[in-house]
Amino acid sequence: MTRISTDILISGGGVAGLTAAALFGTEGYSVICVDPAPPVTEETAEGADLRSTAFLQPSLAVLKAAGLWDRLAPFATDLQVMRIVDAGGKIPSPRITRDFNATDVSDLPFGWNLPNWLLRREMVRRLEGLPNVDFRPGTATTGVLTRDTEALVDLSDGTKVSARLLIGADGRNSPVRESLGIGVRTMRYGQKALAFAVTHPEPHGNVSTEIHRSGGPFTLVPLPDRDGRPCSAIVWMERGPEALRLAALPEAEFNAEMTARSGAIYGPLRLETRRTVWPIISQVAHRMSGERTALIAEAAHVMPPIGAQGLNMSLADLRVLLDLCRAAPNRIGEEPMLDLYHRRRHPEVLARVTGIDILNRASMQSAQPLRDLRAAGVASLYALKPVRRTLMRLGMGARG
Repeated sequence: MTRISTDILISGGGVAGLTAAALFGTEGYSVICVDPAPPVTEETAEGADLRSTAFLQPSLAVLKAAGLWDRLAPFATDLQVMRIVDAGGKIPSPRITRDFNATDVSDLPFGWNLPNWLLRREMVRRLEGLPNVDFRPGTATTGVLTRDTEALVDLSDGTKVSARLLIGADGRNSPVRESLGIGVRTMRYGQKALAFAVTHPEPHGNVSTEIHRSGGPFTLVPLPDRDGRPCSAIVWMERGPEALRLAALPEAEFNAEMTARSGAIYGPLRLETRRTVWPIISQVAHRMSGERTALIAEAAHVMPPIGAQGLNMSLADLRVLLDLCRAAPNRIGEEPMLDLYHRRRHPEVLARVTGIDILNRASMQSAQPLRDLRAAGVASLYALKPVRRTLMRLGMGARG
């Protein structure tokens, strides 16, 4: 067995783990990043993640510090307006529409949207240019033993790694979290999300639109034009059996159903990619740190894809970790630093997961009186300018 030492070992090579590797590698730390599966970096390849990520304003600083933003910016689509639509009347057409414009709070857009498969491609290329980062796709974490001075991690390629800091970025069923005996609280909704890309005849105008009716929101997020036609990424949340029925429909029937569900706001929608299906839960780890270990991203928190909070919260985890490492670079991974990480992040994570849980349950309502109450709530919140501005700032990840 080969034994090596590193400053930081990152278990998990998804978007959050790759961002962490680029961030700490750019900062000058020696980094090893492992994932049991090689990243899928082409849209048409089997297993490609066809979801998209809207990076909100606070995430921009992390992407720049990681040396990623210059790579990503040419492919990013600005999100200038967040539109909330209630289509919960007797027929699926918009009855309440409210726009939240970024110009009310900032000179920048709310955020920038990119496909997840493309993020992986550009992030892997960034790691290739960092000599102090060792990215090992196809390598799993098989064992974790921590002690006061180090984390000892066994890898599936026969390597044992001694790390000053272990970052668990290995998903909602995190082996790192389980190795440390950290429990989770999980909330299930009986929902699934379909994710795919579409084209449509009407331009999106850099507007991200979230349509509420029943079963969960139907969200269209702007993407660059595709073959000369306006294009959007869609996340369509429904109760599980309905999501599976939709996923199995012939393409023409699916196009008709999703056009109706969208209220035809951009005209007829045409499917351009495979349909992928994802389970929807909320989950929060009881702690975000353990001995020599920090949990980030879905190893620490999972929530429904509403308001673009998921990956942006993961980058907020990294922002706090980086600040703590910069404050005491010779003490990374020590107990005081990791305790402070937990105290800074966990209350905010709990608050945001709770807020998204409430929004999701409201969006799922099918009874007409409850739909009417939801519509009234959207209208009244928009009418109060101070409340509206505060909601926009909170939605972008700002603290109040």
